[in-house]
Amino acid sequence: MTTPDLRLAIGDLPSDPAADTTHLHQLADNIRREERRVLGFPGNLDFSLENLAPLLGVFFNNLGDPYSPDAANLNAKPYEVAVLEYFAAVAGAQPREVYGYVASSSSEALLHGLATARRMLPAAYVYASDQAHYSIRRACELLGMELVTVASCPNGTMNPEDLRVQALRRRRAGGAIVVATCGTTMLGAVDDITALRAAASAAGEVYVHVDAAGGGLVAAHTHPQPNWSFAHGADSLNVSGHKILGMPVPAGISLVRHELLSETAGGEYIAATDRTLACSRSGLASLLLWARLRSLGRTGMAALVGRCQEVAVYAVDRLERAGADPGLFPGSLTVTLTRPPTWVVGKWHLACAGERAHLVTVGHVTYAAVDEFAADVAAARCELLA
Repeated sequence: MTTPDLRLAIGDLPSDPAADTTHLHQLADNIRREERRVLGFPGNLDFSLENLAPLLGVFFNNLGDPYSPDAANLNAKPYEVAVLEYFAAVAGAQPREVYGYVASSSSEALLHGLATARRMLPAAYVYASDQAHYSIRRACELLGMELVTVASCPNGTMNPEDLRVQALRRRRAGGAIVVATCGTTMLGAVDDITALRAAASAAGEVYVHVDAAGGGLVAAHTHPQPNWSFAHGADSLNVSGHKILGMPVPAGISLVRHELLSETAGGEYIAATDRTLACSRSGLASLLLWARLRSLGRTGMAALVGRCQEVAVYAVDRLERAGADPGLFPGSLTVTLTRPPTWVVGKWHLACAGERAHLVTVGHVTYAAVDEFAADVAAARCELLA
């Protein structure tokens, strides 16, 4: 547990605002100095939205559904709808085919998708691979759904044959809810949802949710595209708004096929329909997403993904030379390697699992940073062999 910093305690009397501002600016400066060495986590730190600082003086509350008016009318819903239309197209759907909203994170959006799946198949088991994000287990616990862990293939994708066997054992349960992953946490693998739907049909009716938090925007701009989206049979999916895109606040996008949602009315108090989980949602997050996407455009987003993929391939080459046994799922930004010593892990903010570590070549990761990192890995290996 983190020890509380007594300097940050909120006291009985007002503080010195100038001193607090200085303290917060120092925090921001400290983080900025570390940014170029943050290789192990998928948040793109290369963004600049300081020109939107005046938005911090306005309360934007997207209350209820993005598509519904509300009594307060202090919202940024038209901008949220524009963001949702962009993500619907990216995920292989027409805007009218899906319902969506901007959530606080991809974990919330995943929870929304699984709640929809439970309503459609209330007795079904949930199937996810041993490479899936831990938030799936937490969502199942919250919703009272039983999770079945499916084995993965050596490349990190869910094993369709093991899914078929597991589903067949539980065929009396009333269907199957499959949570596929587009961009697994440690390996960056992308499950083939077409193959998984076919395999799970051994249990009867199948609902497929895709956790595309880490890899949705990447997969959408990879050629040929993997089978990950609504175009390939997804019923719902979630995508991160702050990972490869880059944002100063976390955000997630929930998208569900329209016909799967009930027409749930909100309370009379808000005068809005509401099929979200949160009711009150950050309009600021939608505005920042809109500004970020507008600044890139579709061609800019494709160029960003392409450059990040090139850096990943470059990292594999440099780490091979360093003797680090690198691996890369085709089209992914996640490069795995033999876990280096603690000082390398700490310096470069690596994510580790067992004997492996990884880096994720999102926008702020440069060729120069990869060179310096590979040099540290090579030096550490020499120390171990000496």
